[in-house]
Amino acid sequence: MRKQIHIETALAHAGTCRDEKTGAVSMPVYQTATFRHPALGQSTGYDYSRSGNPTRAALEEVMAGIEGGTRGLAFSSGMAAIDCLFRIFKPGDSVAVTEDPYGGTFRLLDKVFRPMGINVIFTDTSRVEAVKDVLNKGIKAILVESVTNPMLRIADIPGICKAAEARGVLTIVDNTFLTPCFHRPIICGADAVLYSATKYLSGHNDVLAGIIVAKEQELGDKLYFYQNSTGAVLSPWDAWLTLRGLKTLSLRMERQQENARKIAAWLNEHPRVTKVFYPGLPGHPGHDLLKTYSSGFGAIVSFEVDDPLLVPQILSSVEVFLFAESLGGVESLITFPSVQTHADVESEIRERLGINDRLLRISAGIEAAEDLIDDLGQAMKQRTKKTCNR
Repeated sequence: MRKQIHIETALAHAGTCRDEKTGAVSMPVYQTATFRHPALGQSTGYDYSRSGNPTRAALEEVMAGIEGGTRGLAFSSGMAAIDCLFRIFKPGDSVAVTEDPYGGTFRLLDKVFRPMGINVIFTDTSRVEAVKDVLNKGIKAILVESVTNPMLRIADIPGICKAAEARGVLTIVDNTFLTPCFHRPIICGADAVLYSATKYLSGHNDVLAGIIVAKEQELGDKLYFYQNSTGAVLSPWDAWLTLRGLKTLSLRMERQQENARKIAAWLNEHPRVTKVFYPGLPGHPGHDLLKTYSSGFGAIVSFEVDDPLLVPQILSSVEVFLFAESLGGVESLITFPSVQTHADVESEIRERLGINDRLLRISAGIEAAEDLIDDLGQAMKQRTKKTCNR
């Protein structure tokens, strides 16, 4: 039996050598909506690209293999993937969800699925007692972010999976921040893993994509039914771009994580910074817990400054960082969550969670860490008004 290959090797070979007819090393882009039938009652295995496309299939199979699941599904966005997941529930079902998720997740669940009759229970999944309490409320599933956005809280994912399984509750993990390079939730016992592949998996801020990998075939087939029925599938070209992004994922994650660590350490000593949120810092709540099941801490850093007036100064002064939403690309981004990614969350909830008018979120890219730190340093310097000599 061949030795199990490392994830770096599997990623580098994502989609390679699948075209037996030509021997193409890179997976071809099958930019077609439909496929010709050899004869009546016969099929090549592909009929219509909404139902299946060879380029998309290559990505889906790669992700299923890497995650240790039975079926992968690729969507037109991360939100489309979450939408598909929640279609397996019916009115009256209760689902627990991390209380500080990505703002788009909150909007979809609170403003779309809750009015449709799904009881969404937002829960502090970083607290063991809160998780135990919600698991005893007859929920059908629990959706956990491996690292929450933007407060970077950590949940005991192996513990949640074990407790949920004992009660017949599905565990779904949004692993966007850690990627399979650092953490594979299905191996920890999760029933499904979810990604906004727009972020690290594609990695270049040029693709919208979502991924679900199901542990069991039954769940995978049920999700495929909804994917095929609603049609929010990933295009062949974007599937190919995501495959290409996967090839460098392990290299990018290592560099981006190292940059995040250096930036977090620098921010931790800055006199204008009152709080730094980064799981890689030894003092971060959840640091020791995350080390027990993840080989890394990710590349997102959030921090509070001492004065809300400093926020617009930083955002208008950065030169290497780009003031933009999203994360996970090779370029470093800085975001103001309370008015960007989490604007749809009620202000009272934002304030309680710590998503206030002094909080900024950084997605570290692959640039030189020294340049990123220098850029933040100059952007945070006290500005003085120019006066005219008369």
